[in-house]
Amino acid sequence: MINKCLFPVAGYGTRFLPATKSMPKEMLPIVNKPLVQYGVEEAVEAGLTDIGFVTGRGKRPIVDHFDINYELEKEIEGSGKEALLRNVSNLIENNNFSFTRQVHMKGLGHAIHCGQNLMGDNPFAVVLADDLCIADEGDIGVLAQMVKIFDQFRCSIVAIQEVPDEDVHKYGIIAGDDLGNGLFRVHDMVEKPSQDNAPSNLAIIGRYILSPDIFAKIGHTSAGVNGEIQITDALLKQAKEGCVIAYKFRGKRFDCGSIDGFVEATNYVYENIYKKGKE
Repeated sequence: MINKCLFPVAGYGTRFLPATKSMPKEMLPIVNKPLVQYGVEEAVEAGLTDIGFVTGRGKRPIVDHFDINYELEKEIEGSGKEALLRNVSNLIENNNFSFTRQVHMKGLGHAIHCGQNLMGDNPFAVVLADDLCIADEGDIGVLAQMVKIFDQFRCSIVAIQEVPDEDVHKYGIIAGDDLGNGLFRVHDMVEKPSQDNAPSNLAIIGRYILSPDIFAKIGHTSAGVNGEIQITDALLKQAKEGCVIAYKFRGKRFDCGSIDGFVEATNYVYENIYKKGKE
């Protein structure tokens, strides 16, 4: 069983300055709910009830969001506004939340390694909150899909999608043997390659399930692109020594780390989820 999920949320969110000067990018709202809550709800739907956060300076609002606010709740007690907090209150009451800090910003691989004390010697999921994933109508979420695949292969799983060739330099790109049903056994993985050097157009997005030996692999990984410790380098070691499965998931994904993606996600959620909930 896998029941742990890690959220690396220590980044600065510089693409959204000045909005993120004093507010975490993960707390930016898609309509009326912060990005990070969408990710936590997706994790909980997949049965991941131990939620860990790797935070940094200025990230206190994330900690406060997943805690009781006695003054606010007393103020709206007995009013129709109580219902607006019901979802996040249920998350707080029915799941476990823990927090640690990434003191030095050394990349995603380093951030995940900082979460070892929260995840322990267990398989765990990783969610990058600024990748918003919305399930197709009537389907399960991306993490729930990946948990089923982990139960079958018992190794690290990465979510992938096809991207335009001109965008491969923005992502970790995989190459692998096609197993059918959207599954690939990874044999190569390159972080942010040039278009000429990309092994495919299959890009890793912000959903992972990692076996616990990933921590040792990260610990022996040198800094790579931009002087950061890349999770793709550690995953490639796993792929060379054993097995990493890439999964072309079902559903929609919005890059909410970019302004264009954030606006696109807001418009989609408003038209297809929020308004329908009001009908």
